[in-house]
Amino acid sequence: MDQRRPDEAPTARLGALATLPVFFRLSGKPVLLAGGGDGAAWKAELLAATGAQVRVFAAEPGAKMRQAATDLDNIDLVSRAWTPADFAGCALAVGDVESDDEGRLFRDAARAAGVPVNVVDRPALCDFQFGSIVERSPVVIGISTDGAAPVFGQEIRARIEAVLPQGLRAWAAAAKAWRPAVMARNLDFRTRRRFWERFTRRAMDQADAQPTEADLAALLATLDTDAAAGPARGSVVLVGAGPGDPDLLTVKAVRALQSADVVLYDDLVSPRTVNAARREATRIAVGKRGYKPSCTQEDITALIVSLAREGKRVVRLKGGDPMIFGRAGEEIAGVLAAGVPLEIIPGVTAAAGAAASLGLSLTERETARRVQFITAHARNGRLPDDLAWAALTDPRSTTVVYMGVKTLPVLVERLLAEGLDPQTPGIVVERATWPDERRITGPIVDLPARVASANPAGPCLVLIGAALGGAPLALDRFRG
Repeated sequence: MDQRRPDEAPTARLGALATLPVFFRLSGKPVLLAGGGDGAAWKAELLAATGAQVRVFAAEPGAKMRQAATDLDNIDLVSRAWTPADFAGCALAVGDVESDDEGRLFRDAARAAGVPVNVVDRPALCDFQFGSIVERSPVVIGISTDGAAPVFGQEIRARIEAVLPQGLRAWAAAAKAWRPAVMARNLDFRTRRRFWERFTRRAMDQADAQPTEADLAALLATLDTDAAAGPARGSVVLVGAGPGDPDLLTVKAVRALQSADVVLYDDLVSPRTVNAARREATRIAVGKRGYKPSCTQEDITALIVSLAREGKRVVRLKGGDPMIFGRAGEEIAGVLAAGVPLEIIPGVTAAAGAAASLGLSLTERETARRVQFITAHARNGRLPDDLAWAALTDPRSTTVVYMGVKTLPVLVERLLAEGLDPQTPGIVVERATWPDERRITGPIVDLPARVASANPAGPCLVLIGAALGGAPLALDRFRG
């Protein structure tokens, strides 16, 4: 085997950032706030929540500001306008001003004192901005649209709020409290990371339960078990990437990608799905590209085993579900024969993705009592000789053909010869669930010619059966 790793990519690099997301530690530090209106009162309460000593300068503070200063000990209300001398020693300065001219004066005074400044609702005058916040302190998530669309940021925040358990607050606090006990063990980086991944799984699985010292003891015990087992071994996770849309990845698949050292991915896996891996992971393209030069299955299996033996956590990312025409059996056998720990995470298979995208059920009480998946591509690249033709021509079945475009003319010719009704509906779905998904429809007798005319270049799935005749492309009219 060529020892060079095919299409190996370095760790992912960030694209251009409109702003740098940072988190200021403000506890006990002075912060200057100018303004006495309701918006300034909200900013005062936000800053006070960090433990900052907030000095508010307002000649005529509003009711909400006066109430905030009464309720919170670390808000000091100064009933006059600010002066340049007031910025001395401040960690931050925030100005809720009435005009651009006043904003520029405030900005210039802050910068002259070396203080980072925010002028509310005037992005051009700001050194930093306030974003939407998801608060599970000490877990704090900030969301910024660089001032382009605050409502968009608020919607993103709402979606995160909906899926992030409130109980994570207690687990994050426990992580902070337990860290010294973990660090005292002088663990190497890989072992330390493995401990915190186990902690995270427990926190996510038991988010509604309060963490206890028993949880810490159980987690620390896993370190002793690891030490007794000797040097850390690598592992392999076989992950179904789904048909293309990265939103169809399972939660478990995303977790595997986020903990991977190396990701080996097929040519059929979308770039956005690959990018769900943690940024530090090495990405290696090992796709078998049909009739084009590509990796052999033997090379791929050997590379998986080699990387795992180096102690790496390897994610093998395969399009659709790896257990359906994904040649998973060869990789499973190779990994197990090498004595490497293996986990398999299923994915949404291409047939299910295509059916959902089309808005068509593959089964119907009156027209399709069975669904069958076949491949129309044998090892020699031709139509397999041993297909069950009686089943494939059953009028009450739906057939999904993987890897069937090249052999479609021969397949249809044989189906018709075996008695399939020439008017049986057929659909070819190219790049199912991808943004550029394309559909080619027609009676099965006409489908090969229509496909040849369309000349699809992406991965295709062929669907055949009476159940498909209801309303192909039905979901299009519901998509905004």
